Amino acid sequence: MSSEKILVVDDEDHIVELISYNLINSGYNVITANNGLDAVRLAKEENPDLILLDLMLPGLDGFDVCKAIRNDNETKDILIIMLTAKGEELDKILGLELGADDYMTKPFSIRELLARIKANIRRTKSSSGSEEIYKTKEIYINFDRREVYILDKKIELTLKEFELLEILVKNRGKILTRETLLDKIWGYEYVGETRTVDVHIRYLRKKIEVDDKNPKFIETIRGVGYRFNPNS
Repeated sequence: MSSEKILVVDDEDHIVELISYNLINSGYNVITANNGLDAVRLAKEENPDLILLDLMLPGLDGFDVCKAIRNDNETKDILIIMLTAKGEELDKILGLELGADDYMTKPFSIRELLARIKANIRRTKSSSGSEEIYKTKEIYINFDRREVYILDKKIELTLKEFELLEILVKNRGKILTRETLLDKIWGYEYVGETRTVDVHIRYLRKKIEVDDKNPKFIETIRGVGYRFNPNS
């Protein structure tokens, strides 16, 4: 049984009740909010392991809630899965760009939701037990502390950005397809959503590359995927 705490944020009572019931039966501790302002407050007060965040909320919408949580040092590392009735690609991309770790479109199956929650939480709990470090003259990465420095300047990455960088670095010199990255980082079948990888890579590059137009660390292999440059 799990003991992680999950904040469910949705203004539709029946959805909150359905999700909460299944989460509690799966062993999770559950807290709820039905508007954006309460969601931001509870994120700070309760420090949940994960937030299930609806997009259409009174007060602050899901985008604003996500932005507020990511911009606060006390809450910036909380996992966020967006739940929304909107399925347009632009909404999904915006959510991911604001720092959401995952995105599900209503209606969704409870089984899939629980699988995604488990996969996201499992990755945050994994640790090798000893510090693993990669460093060159320009980049320093402590994988266990999730710390990245570029030219001695600390770089703040979202969880997914760090996980992408980690898998690329640990497979440096190898070409990793978008499908492989989706499977390894998101932990479940994500057919047709390779744009998700491109969005995260673009924002990762903005943070670690001096010149985004001429990437030094992450190479794009056209039509295939990405590779970390081992000569960096």
